[in-house]
Amino acid sequence: MTAQENPRTVAFLTAAEGIERVELTEPWRALVDAGHRPVLVSPSDGEVELFDHLTSVSTQAVDVTVAEAAVEEYDALVLPGGVANPDALRLDETAVAFARDFVASGKPVAAICHAAWTLVEAGVLDGRTLTSWPSLRTDITNAGGTWVDERVVTDGNLVTSRNPDDLPAFCGALLEAVEHGSAGTD
Repeated sequence: MTAQENPRTVAFLTAAEGIERVELTEPWRALVDAGHRPVLVSPSDGEVELFDHLTSVSTQAVDVTVAEAAVEEYDALVLPGGVANPDALRLDETAVAFARDFVASGKPVAAICHAAWTLVEAGVLDGRTLTSWPSLRTDITNAGGTWVDERVVTDGNLVTSRNPDDLPAFCGALLEAVEHGSAGTD
């Protein structure tokens, strides 16, 4: 069955600003190109601000607030990075609960770069192997996870990558997880 026959709805959870543009737009485009429906979820309505590293470059409209979103409405969750984005998300209890519930659901959860901070805060990394931006290594280890330096890591329903250079591998693993209902195990 192709994506066109069975399109998936994928939540992208971001804060209001500090989102690394390509870490949102590249997976978003990969999902759209494969026939799936991405939805931007954020703690506040309106628009979110996208950045190229530390420079604001564009905005994107929020589709639904995280308070209005339910895990059951989505087939997968993507957590884009950027330094400020996941740092803000981990201070929002509703966003952290949404990520925690998503991991617990067994549905695919894909996080790139600094986005693993949201997973650290959600307390879902015990016994899991993942990758991220290298500076999160200690946070992940302290949260009970095992950090590895690889382009993409799939552990159960978690798919993780280190940085924008890994986007081709990240998008491929994301599509594989979305189209097969779970990320599987390496």
